[in-house]
Amino acid sequence: MTETPESPREPHAPESADAQAPLPDHDGGVAPSDGSEAAVPDAAPAPADGAEPEAAAGAPADGATPPAAADVPSEDVPAQHVPTPSASAPPAAEPQAASAPPAPPAHEPPSSDDAAGARASLAALRTEVGKAVVGQDAIVTGLVIALLCRGHVLLEGVPGVAKTLLVRTLSHTVGLDFKRVQFTPDLMPGDVTGSLVYDARTAAFSFREGPVFTNLLLADEINRTPPKTQSSLLEAMEERQVTVDGEARKLPEPFMVIATQNPVEYEGTYPLPEAQLDRFLMKLPVPLPARDAEVDVVLRHAAGFSPRDLDAAGVRTVAAVADLDAGRDAVARVSVSREVAQYVVDLCRATREAPSVSLGVSPRGATALLSTARAWAWMRGGTFVTPDDVKALAEWTLGHRIQMRAEAELEGVTSAAVLQSVLASVPVPR
Repeated sequence: MTETPESPREPHAPESADAQAPLPDHDGGVAPSDGSEAAVPDAAPAPADGAEPEAAAGAPADGATPPAAADVPSEDVPAQHVPTPSASAPPAAEPQAASAPPAPPAHEPPSSDDAAGARASLAALRTEVGKAVVGQDAIVTGLVIALLCRGHVLLEGVPGVAKTLLVRTLSHTVGLDFKRVQFTPDLMPGDVTGSLVYDARTAAFSFREGPVFTNLLLADEINRTPPKTQSSLLEAMEERQVTVDGEARKLPEPFMVIATQNPVEYEGTYPLPEAQLDRFLMKLPVPLPARDAEVDVVLRHAAGFSPRDLDAAGVRTVAAVADLDAGRDAVARVSVSREVAQYVVDLCRATREAPSVSLGVSPRGATALLSTARAWAWMRGGTFVTPDDVKALAEWTLGHRIQMRAEAELEGVTSAAVLQSVLASVPVPR
């Protein structure tokens, strides 16, 4: 039996002029112009028999457009006389500009209004999810951060804390496709990724997509299936594709795996290997709700709330994929100073040197911590990452990447305790 890591302390985020997103709760539970060229006019028609030329080249006829300056002969070159059309001949057509093909539009970053609207829409997810799930606002914030970072999340909590309902409600509020897979000991990799199926009508094999071809995939109780099936998600999580019979098939965008596991029951389970744990951007512990929140849950069910009918509960779609794209572009513009980047690296290196740790945080974990800190900085309205942003997301992002020594586990030392010690010992940049 292992202890569940505690949620990170609520950071003291600096005030911002923009609308700030709620902080993680310790008790919770987030035309270009076209170019043109002048066309060469057609040659003037020959004069009628016996007609004398009336004008020299360079002198405009009645109603004709004067030639461009580049067409006027210089003084050194004698002008050549060309016959002009007679009065009975039709006038020459005016040259028309031939439009060039338009240049491809350049990718422009979203405006501040788009970023502010995306921030407001994503912040409204907490209110909408709260109509179905009570007391888990901090976990919603963590899931939104993972969506902005294109990462995957591992939810850990005891049975009955609405983990499945939480993910299903989140997909409903963003308008994403959602599929759920119950991981069991007899589940095969092809049951997740898809497989080739023989079609007797065509006498050929065709690929039948598995549940992994979706936007939000809920891998329920992922630690109840053998490592062979667990590893079937590795390529999907890292490369965002599935290879079957030598052919790679791209997954839809956005794509996110949200896995759940029970922290108190390990009989008949298969703990996730370190290689798979490192693929998850964050591990979010789902706590039991507070007393008032639990009373609210009971009263809602007494009033007829059904977790299988989100529309009846009033849950609306308040965000879209466009909001996620605008938010991701805005997060990419959040500045990171060299001092903050050094602070992130120093934290991760300190976990590798801790005496009670057998495996510390990898460089992938360092980049993950910086990504989540940038997303949180943007959600609270900031334009740059602060050390407080890094501290706020350290436990969620790094806790599951630390492997403890056996003797340290026997003494009751946890990864959360190691992280608290590291955060207290590493100097904070000023």
